[in-house]
Amino acid sequence: MDVDEQIKTFREFIEQNYYPQLLEAVRKGHIFLVLDFAELVRFNTELSEEMLEDPENILKAGELAIKEFDLPKKITKFSLRFKNLPDSQKIQINEIRSRHLKKFIWVEGIVRQKSDVRPHVAASKFECPSCGNILTVLQLDNKYKEPSRCGCGRKGKFKEVSKELVDGQGLVLEEAAEELDGAQPKRINVFLKDDLVSPMSERRTSPGSRVLISGWVTEVPVTLRSGGQSTKFELIVEANFVQPAEKDQHELNITEQELEEIKEIGRDPNVLQRLTKSLAPSIYGHDKIKEALILQLAGGCRKVRPDGVVTRGDMHMLLIGDPGSGKSQLLKRLSKIAPKARFTSGKGATGAGLTASVVKDEFLGGWSLEAGTLVLANQGFAIIDEMDKMGKEDTSALHEALEQQTISIAKANIQATLRCETTVLAAANPKFGRFDPYDLIASQIDLPPTLINRFDLIFPVKDLPSREKDEKTAEFILGLHKDPEKAISEISTDLLKKFFAHIRAKMNPKMSDEAIEEIKSYYISMRNSGVGDEGGIKSIPITARQLEALVRLSEAMAKVRLSKTVEKSDAQKAIELVDYCLNQIAKDEKTGKIDIDRISSSITASQRGTISIVKEIIHALEEQTNSKMIPLEMVIEAAKEKSISPETINDTIDKLRRSGDIFEPRKGFVQRL
Repeated sequence: MDVDEQIKTFREFIEQNYYPQLLEAVRKGHIFLVLDFAELVRFNTELSEEMLEDPENILKAGELAIKEFDLPKKITKFSLRFKNLPDSQKIQINEIRSRHLKKFIWVEGIVRQKSDVRPHVAASKFECPSCGNILTVLQLDNKYKEPSRCGCGRKGKFKEVSKELVDGQGLVLEEAAEELDGAQPKRINVFLKDDLVSPMSERRTSPGSRVLISGWVTEVPVTLRSGGQSTKFELIVEANFVQPAEKDQHELNITEQELEEIKEIGRDPNVLQRLTKSLAPSIYGHDKIKEALILQLAGGCRKVRPDGVVTRGDMHMLLIGDPGSGKSQLLKRLSKIAPKARFTSGKGATGAGLTASVVKDEFLGGWSLEAGTLVLANQGFAIIDEMDKMGKEDTSALHEALEQQTISIAKANIQATLRCETTVLAAANPKFGRFDPYDLIASQIDLPPTLINRFDLIFPVKDLPSREKDEKTAEFILGLHKDPEKAISEISTDLLKKFFAHIRAKMNPKMSDEAIEEIKSYYISMRNSGVGDEGGIKSIPITARQLEALVRLSEAMAKVRLSKTVEKSDAQKAIELVDYCLNQIAKDEKTGKIDIDRISSSITASQRGTISIVKEIIHALEEQTNSKMIPLEMVIEAAKEKSISPETINDTIDKLRRSGDIFEPRKGFVQRL
């Protein structure tokens, strides 16, 4: 088909199918029109086949056809964008080779980084000083080209009259990890220009978003340091059309039959037990943790209040346990079931890799933003194993991500806030390898207390010897070695994945008055259970963070039942799980009361009470003896009357000395600062 025929065919095609849309686009001042490739195939197969082989030239013919129409406004530049390319043209990024050069293809992936929009010269006009002739030079390479000679025979410098600029932007597209089965995801540079970099399209291509890009592969010459050209070329995709991939692909592929199966699971009165059995059938025990994981997979409801404050719906969980207790296995299994899950391990993760970083842009120069694991797992799950092995400055990067669900970056010349509505499931080992059941949780984990406090549920996975339990565990594990088929879940992994994708997207239950009353009465009774203990110790059993966790857990329980309202029974299940967690990790052995400071701070309420008593004793002795220096024996004697042991007093005085409240002017004496 020659060029005139191509232009004629395009004209007929647009006239028949897209004429009203073309007029509307021109009237609005748009310089592009989106066409459906499937319609072009139906209209003219020959043109569509040529289009796949030589898209650049065929699109130019289409743009010339547009200019032939009698339009309300005169247009100098117009682009045709094609969507809905056939599946045969889809190519994985790691399969792109030189044979695909100049062919019309489409790729799918996640935007890893994105450069700023920069103007690029498309063509320049030069005037010949001798004859006044105007010479047009197309700028197709990276290097700016000037004409070498004119038709009149003149050589040398020519005067630049004008240049035509187009807006250009570079993306780095990475293929989705879930399609690769463990291989390293490959990346490719994508070049966007003109309307593809408009503010409307900007939002579609922010780092972390999943996109489909149709375009053609082009080679870019690589310049050597010596100034010559390398024999090696870079491949880039010149984009023709960008569209966001659907938020959750699993949600779309649910068939009628699968939807019926999902509803049948939700109608089961023992739905939580049924899902728990299917969650990790090859891991023995840990029923409470599995129940909590099911509710975490379901998630609570995200709420945006009228004043703009957002309450997160994602629940974060932390498993702290002895080695060999099956934590990593649970995490790996969950990464197979959770929608849009990303798995990472603490030692190989940095703060920048988890959140976001600013990197030097090799493609277009300048700086660009690169999204990390939590941003890429937006609307999904980030699973972090060995969290205690991360450096202190790396864990501090997670504070904002866990609570506010955004990541703010202010580096180089980039100030940005990225969304990371991500559910975090983390696992850590105790500091000395194994749990000391009598020591504080906070002092046994190498994580900042402020970060620990942001997790809704914290489960210690203790590996304590018990003849009966050990026998059952050994039987179970050895039975699996003998017959691996025994660990088949009742509900298939694929259906489980679709079940959670469905309830996360479609269910949004509302709290009933009974559920609110149940949570309220538990919260108030817990808050006041720690007040007014002996010796003036006031422990705080529960904080507002646990109250929000209760709401999220009860909403998740209602979602699992496919219910539109949160009933009293859902709230009771949430209370049961939170109460179990608090009793496991926040119980003060001395008082028998729950004290949240055992998790979120390095000083418990009973220690804080002792500190205040010692301060009062020193103050009283100062007034009695009329001296600033108080002998240590006197402090110990006075403390004995209040039934505090000398060891506790010595520990407390050490703490006060370290914090700078008291000092020792000479041995055996203490003085307040």
